[in-house]
Amino acid sequence: MKRMTFSQVVALGAAAVFLVACGGGDSSSSTPDAGAPAPAAPSNAGGTQTPDAGGSVIEVEMITNDAGDNLFIPAEVDASPGDVVRFKLVSGVHNVHFLPDSNPGVPNLPAAGPLLQLPGQTYDVKVTYAAGRYYFQCDPHALLGMVGHLNVK
Repeated sequence: MKRMTFSQVVALGAAAVFLVACGGGDSSSSTPDAGAPAPAAPSNAGGTQTPDAGGSVIEVEMITNDAGDNLFIPAEVDASPGDVVRFKLVSGVHNVHFLPDSNPGVPNLPAAGPLLQLPGQTYDVKVTYAAGRYYFQCDPHALLGMVGHLNVK
């Protein structure tokens, strides 16, 4: 049996991770478990949201720049209850996640957003929180510094 080189092992491992992350199979043949309840989607996140009367839509760009930096622009977002924060993918593959352990005691945080992959895709979060500072991150890039804060007035 021929031994694999280190680069072949790394390539094989990367391919395996990719297949697992992408589901690795034909999703058209899978059926959901009829006995399992569908996860409840929070009412303050996800599809296109409309701000309350007098509120506004605040856009936050999610980018991977030419230097390879992954960023929320702006990373500090000031909003009021009733506003909508629209996270818009400009480049790269990103999501937004308001982590419960980084926002202790805050009920009804939005679920982790999906990985946006096509420029122009958005994920809306309606601001329904009390005054305070709320942490959010891009899960795949948090350790690279793609983090931000929502400051509710």
